[in-house]
Amino acid sequence: MRVALKYGGGHLMVNLPDTDINVIEPVYTAGLPDEREAFSKAVRAPSGSLPLREMISSEENVAVVIPDITRPFPGNRVIPWLMKEMGHVSPDRLTIIIGTGSHRACNSDEMAAMLGREIISRYHVVNHDAFKADKLDSAGRLRGGRCIRMNREYIRADKRILLGFVEPHFMAGFSGGYKAVCPGILGIEDIIYFHGAEMIDHSRSTWGMLDGNPTQNMIRECGALQPADFCINVTLNRDRHITGLFAGEPIACHEEACRFCRESAMVSVPDHYDIVITTNGGYPLDQNLYQTVKGMSAAGRIVRSGGLILCAAECRDGFPDHGNFKSLLTTHSSPEDLLAQVRISKEGMLDQWEAQLLAIIASRARIALYSGLEAHEVSQAYMEAVENIEIRLAAEMDELGGRSSIAVLPEGPMTIPYIKEEN
Repeated sequence: MRVALKYGGGHLMVNLPDTDINVIEPVYTAGLPDEREAFSKAVRAPSGSLPLREMISSEENVAVVIPDITRPFPGNRVIPWLMKEMGHVSPDRLTIIIGTGSHRACNSDEMAAMLGREIISRYHVVNHDAFKADKLDSAGRLRGGRCIRMNREYIRADKRILLGFVEPHFMAGFSGGYKAVCPGILGIEDIIYFHGAEMIDHSRSTWGMLDGNPTQNMIRECGALQPADFCINVTLNRDRHITGLFAGEPIACHEEACRFCRESAMVSVPDHYDIVITTNGGYPLDQNLYQTVKGMSAAGRIVRSGGLILCAAECRDGFPDHGNFKSLLTTHSSPEDLLAQVRISKEGMLDQWEAQLLAIIASRARIALYSGLEAHEVSQAYMEAVENIEIRLAAEMDELGGRSSIAVLPEGPMTIPYIKEEN
């Protein structure tokens, strides 16, 4: 059996045994026959909101928040449609904010790929900077009393629009909605607070879960401090074609998008597997090891205790070098040591959440990684470096006496498997 694993900008073709392999993929949904027309219909007949054109006057300043390069949001299609829909608003009244959260800023080439050079030349496009206090303003207080700081240009806008891509998310249940705000445009101290160790450990902070999910609850509470006026969310298939467009009041359109996404992306399986082969969905999702934890987390849901997760992710940006993810891994001798330190710490640290999630997975199962990283770097992250997936798989099967159960997630976290009895 030949399987195409999403890897970097293309696919990695691997030969797998012909028997006892369960290839788990999203239910394929065809792209919309006319994406542009579907967009127009969505923003002119939105859920729980006035049509976009009627909501915004030509005298108002508008902030539009979009995902950064780590998300496959089709901004180079959607943003031009949005700007034409708001053609009565002068370009000098429109600001596009790239919601980087704690990630690095997008460079000019990435912005061009995300938005198109015409948009960049006509409109004010800025990277959110969570680390600069003079770029933030107070947004209000959470119920517990904490003061939250957000992007200043977003707070000061007369109207606010959120754009996002909805897929299952390993902490928030699903991406999209107010996740564009929290953590997308928060200050760094609040991003760290949002990703606290208790929040990450909570059993309902997980894939496909909205109700009772403390991560999603905080996302929405933060968003409500400075409510968005309009939200546009999309769902995509493996070809990056838009399968659904959802627009209107942020909560209403987000929940509609999540229901649609759940039908294709959540797949039940009968039991745990000895070996799970996964990816992180290719570029831009697998551009670094930090993001690749998502694909490992998806596999971790169905691998048996002590089993093997075999992951293929290009990691062209390394760990990456910025942030604390790499140092957190390399300064703790084992996953158990890292988890112990994170859980007793009174104050969080940038990127500890991703390191915590990786440590949780690595403490339960073994992880082998095929990537562009050096072998010594992979070993520092509690994993085994793999030069050939087929050879490593054959060796694992031999260790199991030739009898093993194997699952494959060719698109990584684009499909979220779960054990039916445990859901």
